Amino acid sequence: MNIGLMALILFLIAVLMTMTGRGGGNFYVITLVLFGVEMHTAATTGQFILFISSLAATLIYGQKRVVEWKLVFFIGILTAVSSFCGGYFSAYFSGKTLKFVFSFFLLIAALLMLRPVKELEKKIKAKKRLVWRLKSGDNNFIIDLKTAVPIIIATGFGAGMVGVSGGSFLVPLMVLACSVPMRIAVGTSTTLVSITALMGFIGHTISGHFDYRMAVPLALAGAIGGILGGKIAMKTKSTKLKLLFAYTTLAASIIMVLNAIMSK
Repeated sequence: MNIGLMALILFLIAVLMTMTGRGGGNFYVITLVLFGVEMHTAATTGQFILFISSLAATLIYGQKRVVEWKLVFFIGILTAVSSFCGGYFSAYFSGKTLKFVFSFFLLIAALLMLRPVKELEKKIKAKKRLVWRLKSGDNNFIIDLKTAVPIIIATGFGAGMVGVSGGSFLVPLMVLACSVPMRIAVGTSTTLVSITALMGFIGHTISGHFDYRMAVPLALAGAIGGILGGKIAMKTKSTKLKLLFAYTTLAASIIMVLNAIMSK
């Protein structure tokens, strides 16, 4: 097992994933498995790398004031509850079915992010009920709660069913359903991913699948990638970040479909 080569690949993944706020836990796990790491250990190590790289990027995004903490708590609570329900009801579906459903929603998320986003704030009347007005730095935006809350709950439920952090859906959720500017969506999503990854890592560690000798150097590479990805994202145009998100999400969808086809 070549730790150096693994670290390099995971570093590159961390740069791309933290630039888009996706987290990328599925890419970490796939990489580890391809290098021969046992699945339970790969899942635990992937969660640890995801937590460290996302936390490192969160420090950069927080410093640049593109993390909206009100949204972190609002979306975090709703997705936590709904993902728990999704995880519970996942037992009623086969693993292959869940993979196909997950890849379908990834594809939808990618295609939606390829479309130009119009400012929703102008379309929401000042007297309209169930709206939430937020100011984040120099940005003002309005969230239509009647639209956003059901989508947030559905996102958390779907993420819980397939056992992912939901980073692939959080950015489209905030940009398309909540009219949140792209950089704030990326920073906020990265923060949410770090929290969910920590909880997942703790759960896996309790089960006794943590190999610190392998995880620590790989997480260090992820942390460096997270810091670099955060810095690059702050210098990249929002339109390019949207395209990068769309294409990496599309790639994840294709990988998941292939994995579902090859699995028993």
